[in-house]
This record gives sequence, C-alpha cells and structure tokens, in this order.
Amino acid sequence: MSPASQFSDPLLGALLHARQVVAFTGAGISAESGVPTFRGPGSIWEKFKPEELASMDAFMRNPALVWEWYAHRKTIIAAVQPNPGHVALARMEGLFPRFTLVTQNIDNLHRRAGSVRLHELHGNIERSYCTRCGKICPDVVIAERGQVPLCPACGGIVRPDVVWFGEMLPEDEWEASVTAAEGADVFLSIGTSAVVYPAASLPLMAKQRGAFLVEVNTEPTPMTRSADEFLCGPSGTILPALYETVTGRRAKTND
Repeated sequence: MSPASQFSDPLLGALLHARQVVAFTGAGISAESGVPTFRGPGSIWEKFKPEELASMDAFMRNPALVWEWYAHRKTIIAAVQPNPGHVALARMEGLFPRFTLVTQNIDNLHRRAGSVRLHELHGNIERSYCTRCGKICPDVVIAERGQVPLCPACGGIVRPDVVWFGEMLPEDEWEASVTAAEGADVFLSIGTSAVVYPAASLPLMAKQRGAFLVEVNTEPTPMTRSADEFLCGPSGTILPALYETVTGRRAKTND
C-alpha cells in the first residue's frame, strides 16, 4: 500500500477546505534524524536523572556539569540533519492561508528545514542567555571541559535558553500556540508522547473547538482515542506523502 492510499477522504477533505492548520511536534519527529529522545529505550534519561541536569537548582549547584552535558547534546544535534518530515512541514506553510508550527523540541531542526511560522515551547538549544542581564547569546561555544560561559555584556553566567523542570513555558510562545490551536480547522499532532503538560493539552483544545484532529505516530498514545484520524508510521514517510497528496488534489481541483 502506498503512503498516500492510507489517507481517508474525511482527512483530505478537511485539509483541502482548511484555512488554518496547526502542526504540533514532539521528540518522535527528530528521533528520525538521530536526535536521542528523553523517554523510551535508549533515551537520555536512562543515563542521567533529570533533576541532576535540567533544573535551575542543578545549574546553580554545578553550572560546569550542566554545560558539559549541554555541550555534548549540542554536538550531537549539530551533526544531524532535518529529515523529510521536517521539510514537509516547512513546505506546508505555503499550502494554507494560515499555518502554524508548534514544537516541544529544542533541536532547531524545524528552523534549519525552513519553517518560519514557528513557536518553540521548550526553547532552543542553539540559543543561550545571561542569567543576570537577560542578554541573548545566539551561539555559545564551550571550548574546554568544565568551562562556564560568561555574558560579554555584564559578565554574568550564561545558561541554555531551554525550559527546565519547574520552569514556566515562555508566556508569549504559549499564548500564541493556544490562540492558534483554538482557531485551527485541522490540528496535526506529530511524534509526541502526549504526556508532557501543559503542551499536551493543545490537541484537545483544538478538538474541543471543532478541529479535525490527526495523530501521526509510530505507536498509539493517550491521545489516540481522541483523534479523528490516526496515521501509524514514521513522520518522515507520512508527512511528505500527505503534502504531495494534498498538493495533487488541489491541482486537480483547480484544473
């Protein structure tokens, strides 16, 4: 069966008539590029306890250790490339009057794939900021093991611009994501475990407001039972096929 043949008429109809589409991505889409996930076999959390490395308390106790871990993660992520799923989502921006991409991922692969209308709920590992003056530092390089980067403006300690355990999501990114979800005609939930809140509430917000809810994942999640359509498989295969199918249907309609 070709990937395109798994798309139902209700799904394609919803996409062909949609004015606002929201895509919501989790670790699964980047795992296909080789980025380690936080949960599941082989995940980062099998080797480290989250509270030891991903909290402000841990950072203040031992910023060098936390930066050593993030430097390692930055090296891994820099070596991988956006996959066809990332690219398909970037291309979808041109298909609909309004298209918004919301991600829980911090790996910057969506931006590298070309996505522009993007909200990063958990931050971006390629950005850092000063804990004293708040200055954004786009690209911090850790030259030596045990080195802690300092702000070029005030000398304060620089930290990764990611959301740690116990921290709130960035208010502007969250509010924009909620607004997009509540106004969506179609909501695509892609590669997310659907257990990390408050981000995991976005698909259900959209569903409650009447959106056609689509889940793309390699296995069912707690959200599957609420989805109007469950597409089982890798997003790197399903999303390009979905993009091409919708594009082809539109071309035939215009003819």
